[in-house]
Amino acid sequence: MTEFNRLSASEAAQKIAAREITSEQLVRDCLARIEARDKEVEAWQYVDPEAAIAQARALDKGPVRGPIHGVPLGVKDIFDTYDMPSEYGCAIYKGNRPRADAATVARARHCGMVILGKTVTTELATHVPSRTHNPHNTAHTPGGSSAGSAAAVADCMVQLAIGTQTVGSTIRPASFCGVVGITPTYGLVSRYGLIDYANSLDKIGTIGKTVWDAAFLLSRIAGHDHRDSTSLQAERKDYTQALGKDIKGVTIGVPKEYFENINNDVEKAVWNSIHKLESLGASWKKISLPNTKYALSAYYIIATAEASTNLSKLCGMRYGLHMDLKGGFNEYFSRVRSEGFGEEAKRRIMLWTFARMSGYRDKYYLRALKVRTLVINDFKKAFKGCDVLAAPTMPILPPKFSEIAELTPLQNYQMDVLTVPANLAGVPMVSVPCGFSGKLPIGMHLIADHLQEEKLLQTAHAFERAM
Repeated sequence: MTEFNRLSASEAAQKIAAREITSEQLVRDCLARIEARDKEVEAWQYVDPEAAIAQARALDKGPVRGPIHGVPLGVKDIFDTYDMPSEYGCAIYKGNRPRADAATVARARHCGMVILGKTVTTELATHVPSRTHNPHNTAHTPGGSSAGSAAAVADCMVQLAIGTQTVGSTIRPASFCGVVGITPTYGLVSRYGLIDYANSLDKIGTIGKTVWDAAFLLSRIAGHDHRDSTSLQAERKDYTQALGKDIKGVTIGVPKEYFENINNDVEKAVWNSIHKLESLGASWKKISLPNTKYALSAYYIIATAEASTNLSKLCGMRYGLHMDLKGGFNEYFSRVRSEGFGEEAKRRIMLWTFARMSGYRDKYYLRALKVRTLVINDFKKAFKGCDVLAAPTMPILPPKFSEIAELTPLQNYQMDVLTVPANLAGVPMVSVPCGFSGKLPIGMHLIADHLQEEKLLQTAHAFERAM
């Protein structure tokens, strides 16, 4: 039996372009891996093998569309896909079939990728434990709401995947699963066709086996989209052009706040990685991001307020779940939302609504926005003397599901303390594997200034090659 599914995206694309293998062979191997492993890992929400094979056959018969032609892609089930269910992990959207692709999915199809299927997400990409298991040890969690995408790539079920991030849901599972996760500058990738959660925070990220793979996919999905009012008028770039350059003269900032209360093995692995960057010609210095301690609280107020507004349309009239029209509107509305939303979504809706009520808006929401500005200013000050910041992606190793079950919601939220500030500021970041503790992966978090993806990925690739 062949195992072309173990190839990286770049290796697979080169072989397909050279006619050494076909896209159909690659897709069949990925599907075989899914069949063998997904009952245990649970990374996939929806896969139609016949449709995936048909896509691959059509691509094999046509001209090569580019350097990633014929490579399969996993799509987090938070994006619209016209030919597959798009239920966003939520009962209120059960049976939803969009009429068009999200912008990201459409761009992936355009460059010749095979949409293999939809990967598991948590309800509306909220912060709840995923039903997906960590492929390195299935007793442990694979991370946040993009866990299905990260686990699928880590377990060789697909070469590339796309995810989303509001707080850390792309780089967190990338770290826990031992793969590369990139989330770019806010607005660099169109959110058109992405289910709304927190508009000013949501970012689309890429997950791959290598920095090159994830960077190349980012190059293909980034770019202005007039349908998204938050889309940046930024020049489209091929971010792989920056890879392979040395990092002599690069200054690495090490935020002291990001090394507080972290696991000893994580701290050791990340410091070893910083010294590895130093051996490659970079220099490092300790810095301070003093408003880090306020970022988590500000994030949850902003995210909950925005999501409350976005979810208000799901009242059972025009969108989502419909039920028999009985009683008054308030009774019907409550019945639909009680049945359609899970516990975490209900908890957040209550918090969201409270935070934006008259009398509390100034006290909570506007104050949170001011804290966000302070966090952004921290980063801007840091980047005046540093090119890239380096820190642990997560403060702990991937916990067991049994350990997560004992955490309170607040303790669960606090696991994102290292990823919140950068996402709140909208700056680009990458998690790159930097070691193991036993069989559990550890990720290093690299952060750069707005629109400095090239410097960020250049540093991550140099480190990856040296490992």
